[in-house]
Amino acid sequence: MTETESNTYDVVVIGAGPVGENVADRTRAAGLTTAVVESELLGGECSYWACMPSKALLRPVIAQADARRLPGLAQDVRGPLDTPAVLARRDEYTSHWQDDGQADWLAGTGADLYRGHGRLAGPRTVTVTGPDGTLTTLTARHAVAVATGTRAQLPDLPGLADVGPWTSREATSAKTAPGRLIVVGGGVVATEMATAWQALGSRVTLLVRGKGLLNRMEPFAGELVAEALTEAGADIRTGTSVESVRRENGTVVAVTSAGDRIEADEILFATGRAPRTDDLGLDTVGLEPGSWLDTDDSLRVTGTDWLYAVGDVNHRALLTHQGKYQARIAGAAIAARAAGDLLLEEPWGAHAATADHHAVPQVVFTDPEAAAVGLSLAEAEQAGHRVRAVDVEFSSVAGAGLYGDGYRGRARMVVDLEDEILRGVTFVGPGVGELIHSATIAITGRVPVGRLWHAVPSYPTLSEVWLRLLEAYRDN
Repeated sequence: MTETESNTYDVVVIGAGPVGENVADRTRAAGLTTAVVESELLGGECSYWACMPSKALLRPVIAQADARRLPGLAQDVRGPLDTPAVLARRDEYTSHWQDDGQADWLAGTGADLYRGHGRLAGPRTVTVTGPDGTLTTLTARHAVAVATGTRAQLPDLPGLADVGPWTSREATSAKTAPGRLIVVGGGVVATEMATAWQALGSRVTLLVRGKGLLNRMEPFAGELVAEALTEAGADIRTGTSVESVRRENGTVVAVTSAGDRIEADEILFATGRAPRTDDLGLDTVGLEPGSWLDTDDSLRVTGTDWLYAVGDVNHRALLTHQGKYQARIAGAAIAARAAGDLLLEEPWGAHAATADHHAVPQVVFTDPEAAAVGLSLAEAEQAGHRVRAVDVEFSSVAGAGLYGDGYRGRARMVVDLEDEILRGVTFVGPGVGELIHSATIAITGRVPVGRLWHAVPSYPTLSEVWLRLLEAYRDN
């Protein structure tokens, strides 16, 4: 290994997923020279193994489910999905795992790309080991931003190494539908992939260690999703963990804590994420390799004045859209500090990622969809807020019935009784993902309940659920 060059930039970004790309875009827009380092595909996990392929798999599933709720269409969509066609469309949305378009976009920002593995080598210094083993040293005048994301975390189970288990990457990029699929986990990846592959022809067994699905949301969210998955043919077993796993003549055999033996063609573990910081050179700047990177609200790593951690790697909110939000904040903060400007670091200021604490929206693209922002009732109570939850069924909304026969869903808003503002909102039902931004605005803007009466929802839309919620709050 030989050092071939040494270059200096204002900013060096390690990781070119959506988060790293957005940091680079913001720093370049501010006139700062920027280098971006990437060891895999530009566009990162989201573009090739998470958000885009998973939603490409799920969209036909949801469209078919919606059509089956409508007389005049239902009789025409009773057959199975065309799985090869769904997978082919998925491949188009991942650009067939080629990043030429992403590279062109990055070049258009004026940032320089270095392909290879980036590691810290002391303050403001990054070494890049290229694909051919050559070494390049990059020095940052102002900031290094780490945007390396996370990887799937696999449990320490007997026999797992020999099984070749699926993680989220294999689940979103598989070329065929396994006849039988075990999904271990009860969170977002587990429920979305169970929904997708059950509809694409797999017989899914979902093994959930806890009491139910989507335990980070209101309990009714997981309950409604579980009902729908069961009706679709999935076998959901709660309070169940995997004790061992092995392959016998190509078949996966999982033994559960209840002593059950379950056979499948593949097994997916969706049991958590770990930060990609184990081989990042953190020890050269006094940090622990493999650790999450703690930051202030300008995304600067605690104890440093030059290192930023943006996106999943800081463990603030493991969502692509939230990471991109952090990237915009971090880029603005880096530019302001480089120019010697005063930072606006007060809550909701231009250089503070305040939404990470109060208004993180998320949509789970199952059937029904589950969408939430802010605090659940339990979280609000644990935080010491005096709150009341208001629930309504979507059956009270004319737009729900028009959306599809037998529409099932529920909405909840958590109201702070002292400030008369919303602390959290949850919607569950077909199509509710498009409703959640209205709740995000209400929480971010601290809109008083009294003012929400003047935000008139169009009739007859699903948005009328807001009126039903306000009426329920008034009448109780």
